[in-house]
Amino acid sequence: MLFPTPVLTARDEGVLHDVESMRLALRHQVRSAPSKWTEGLRKFLTADAVAASNSIEGFKVATVDVEDLLDGERDVEVSEENREETLAYQRMMTYIQTLFDVEDFSYGKGLLNALHWMLQGHRHTVRKPAGQWRRGPVYVTDARDPSIAAYTAPDAGDVSALMGELVDWLNSDDGTHPLVRAAMAHLHLVSIHPWADGNGRMSRSLQTLMIAREGVLAPEFSSIEAWLGRPGNTWEYYRELGRRGSEYVPDQDVSSWVRFNLTAYHQQAQTVRARLERSGRVWGLLADFAAGAGVDERVVSALHDVAMAGRVRRSRYEHAESLSLQQAQRDLRDMVATQVLEPVGRTRARYYTAGPRFPQLALEVARTPMALVDPFAE
Repeated sequence: MLFPTPVLTARDEGVLHDVESMRLALRHQVRSAPSKWTEGLRKFLTADAVAASNSIEGFKVATVDVEDLLDGERDVEVSEENREETLAYQRMMTYIQTLFDVEDFSYGKGLLNALHWMLQGHRHTVRKPAGQWRRGPVYVTDARDPSIAAYTAPDAGDVSALMGELVDWLNSDDGTHPLVRAAMAHLHLVSIHPWADGNGRMSRSLQTLMIAREGVLAPEFSSIEAWLGRPGNTWEYYRELGRRGSEYVPDQDVSSWVRFNLTAYHQQAQTVRARLERSGRVWGLLADFAAGAGVDERVVSALHDVAMAGRVRRSRYEHAESLSLQQAQRDLRDMVATQVLEPVGRTRARYYTAGPRFPQLALEVARTPMALVDPFAE
């Protein structure tokens, strides 16, 4: 048995309508914006989702470092464990991103286990098999005292049947809004806890896939994983899951879970919209600076990375502008000579940050914090 999908209140419906409106507006903004800086935003959002979802599980890698790892950089100062977890999650997310428009797509046990292998294959052991249902009990321990089981998942013998029921539900259409179904899928999977490890990230990834399959926005713009990974939201996330009880009791009202997810959808849409607008303003300011300084407009992509992410590597700039190694090195060397950029580190590990003559207005715009609105606030 799965949790019954709750009936939305008028307030819930209003928030959902606002989310739909923002997402449609975002789609228009993304399609009308120059591809150069929307591509950078896509990469940032992917890296932010990977960093955030992994951080919930204790793997701490800054978004800017995740971006470098996703770009193939080897000289990134992270532990080997964090590197492996980041790249594994990125591989799975990349595959999920390719599934958003597959015409003959369907959910299945094989698909879910394959995604789990991508995520956990590097940790596969007899005791904790990857890509296979767990063979024994599994517990979620209390963050305050690991000797206490905050949640005990269903018996291992029930997992196959429960997952069969979930797959049937995923492939059905009960008329529920796709965003609500995605939130319910997250709850179903994390509550069944079918694998020995990786259940939280798999559940969040399933939600991302279902939102992406809705088709309004590309997967990079659809995920709420970055929102869930913010410290305060992570605490609320665990508290909301904890309201379901210490055992699997699906015959209960989960309206608060849906409302929590509606808040996440709304505030993540606010965040992406603000980032998109801020990114465009920064790009425009830097383009004006480049024109006034008489430098090639291609350097704007490097300066934009510095303003928005805090740094840029030569390889990232080289690939973004399809330059030769020598061209990229020369451009960055010129920016250093004019004190627009400052080099940090040596040889392969070197990256560039804002120098004393970097356009200050662009930095101010990039660093201005935004205010989020609580859609359920009175």
